Amino acid sequence: MATSHTWKFFRAGGFDQVQIDNGADLLALKDLDQKLWVALSCPTRGIEFDTRTLDLIDHDDDARVHANEVLAAIAWAGNLLRNPDLLIEGSDRVMLADIDDSSEEGQQVLASAQYILKTLGKADAGEISLADMADIEKFVSGLQFNGDGVVPASQIADTALRATVEDIMKCRGSVVDLSGKAGVNQEISDAFFAEVAAYAEWQAKGDSDANIRFLAEKTHAAADAFHAVKEKVSDYFTRCHMAAYDARAAVPLSRSAEDYKGIAAQMLSAQNTDIASFPLATVEPDKPLPLISGINPAWQKEIDALREQAIVPLFGEKQNLLASEWAELCSKFSAFEAWQTAKPACCAEQLGVARLREIASGQHKEAIDNLIRQDKAVASVVKVIHSVEKLLRYNRDLFKLVNNFVSFRSFYTGRDKALFQLGTLYLDGRSCDLCVRVDDIGKHAGFANMSGLYLAYCDCVRKGGAEKMSIAAAFTAGDSDFLMVGRNGIFYDRRGQDWDATIVRILDHPISIRQAFWSPYKKLIKFINEQLEKLAASKAAAAHDKLIKAAVETATPVAAGTPPPPPKAPFDVGKFAGIFAAIGLALGAIGGILASLVSGILGLQFWQIPLAIIGLILLISGPAMAVAWFKLKKRNLGPVLDANGWAINARARINITFGTSLTKLAYLPAGARRSLADPYADKKTVWPFFVLIAGAIVALIVLWQMGFFDAPQTQ
Repeated sequence: MATSHTWKFFRAGGFDQVQIDNGADLLALKDLDQKLWVALSCPTRGIEFDTRTLDLIDHDDDARVHANEVLAAIAWAGNLLRNPDLLIEGSDRVMLADIDDSSEEGQQVLASAQYILKTLGKADAGEISLADMADIEKFVSGLQFNGDGVVPASQIADTALRATVEDIMKCRGSVVDLSGKAGVNQEISDAFFAEVAAYAEWQAKGDSDANIRFLAEKTHAAADAFHAVKEKVSDYFTRCHMAAYDARAAVPLSRSAEDYKGIAAQMLSAQNTDIASFPLATVEPDKPLPLISGINPAWQKEIDALREQAIVPLFGEKQNLLASEWAELCSKFSAFEAWQTAKPACCAEQLGVARLREIASGQHKEAIDNLIRQDKAVASVVKVIHSVEKLLRYNRDLFKLVNNFVSFRSFYTGRDKALFQLGTLYLDGRSCDLCVRVDDIGKHAGFANMSGLYLAYCDCVRKGGAEKMSIAAAFTAGDSDFLMVGRNGIFYDRRGQDWDATIVRILDHPISIRQAFWSPYKKLIKFINEQLEKLAASKAAAAHDKLIKAAVETATPVAAGTPPPPPKAPFDVGKFAGIFAAIGLALGAIGGILASLVSGILGLQFWQIPLAIIGLILLISGPAMAVAWFKLKKRNLGPVLDANGWAINARARINITFGTSLTKLAYLPAGARRSLADPYADKKTVWPFFVLIAGAIVALIVLWQMGFFDAPQTQ
């Protein structure tokens, strides 16, 4: 993409990285080809960066910061500052005079910053800082109106209106305001008052219709008594009509004697369900319903209530109720029943009719709506308050983010630790500065293995296991001789907190050229030690078995008549002659090889001898060093970060020189005094010197026999 901006690049990690030095560089990043960016996205968690700032940059809330979101943040902050170079300083404060008020948003941000300072008692302050916004949510929630459209009951001064809001919350539920207090919003308020209005209208219809409330205030009680026996009374009169239709039906419809015998053995009471299933009274043709006596005892209480609540008010004192009177009574309650059927659902019915009438007739709905409107009216103001916080955070953090995103300047220059460097691991006499957080060790190791880095995965705990995390530490100097699963160390995070660290998994790769140089000799020594240990163990086991066998044979008594064991065969010199000859031949071959090697070296000119020794060493160590050199040059940081959710866009090399700066070995401080006297040092033995002298004498004799010391023959 063509651009008039002149870019500067620096080379580190084997690739060119853009150098951001001023605000113009930041604003021009939108024109820089993203193929030149080191990273295209990073996670918002698990890195050493302010998570609040990352969340503000992450517009789509996917827990990842993308390149376009970084560009949008730079453009937004650059448009609100008169001088974009302020973003390079990384300050957590902004002068009010530096806020560009040439745009509408800039004017709003400036006014909001002034409002915040005035609220904090700093009306004359010329700058605003993140310290002033330390608890922005608490500041916003402390406002009477905070723009969330929720009206808490506790903030309403009017007692009657507050009681109504509390009733709404009781009946309809509540939502939480930014202050953390319960209140109501427009949706809850509208639903509540809609139900109250419908219920009040329904109630008014019943109050105004004489056919519905024909007994005035006693209609509800009469209706309850009527419905309690309606089906049973109708059943009784239907049975009497059947008896009038056919007199033979009267006896069976009154229940037979056998039915009475079925309950005769029971403990009878008015609450017995079997008795309740019998007719209200004995069935006879066109017989009226007795109201005083002759009533089924299980229904006497309900009939008394019907008589008192409905029959007496309508028909006066009566001993019996005719079928025609019952039909009239049913028609009387038909309008009431229809009215009850039309009763609307109302969550506030529990408040009582009087309270509902008070709410419906008052102006509380309009008052609550007005409070909600006032609260919503400041939504833009509150939003701008958050914009002030965002500007302060961007002013402090954007330059740091860019130097760990567009380029890895912080990582490769060493001036500051990179965002992904979680802390420092101290283990095996070394400190490892390249430590990244790992959520899933198995998943991370599967991809990070392609980095070519020697990675030690550690489980870290502190406060007795109350806090836990896992890290991957890169060892880039020294050797791996004593690095193994189970070793313990101490990890210090970026805040200086110490964690107990234990290695749980290792990705084995070359660490250094020095390690590769010594590896053939270490492998040889390890092989010899293992063989000697096996030989010593086998000899010790054979001696132990022989001792046990001898002890058993000695302790076992010889039975009478047992022939004596055959005598041991005498030592046969001829049998072992071949063995001795083979041993001599092997020693002779080894001596011959050594003699040839020594004679070959001594046969060289004096100045050629060191070169020959160096060549021999290179012949042994050279292949391992060459392989390690190629692998160390290919070490790549990318897979380690990609496994953590980054999108690394470059091959971020960690060569040998840079690798030694990431892992520091232990050295004595400059000017330190050192005493070499060790009272517990191993005592020096003399016999190795004798062996060396004897070997030298043997070598000289062999050389003499070979004529090495003979004077050269003259022609």
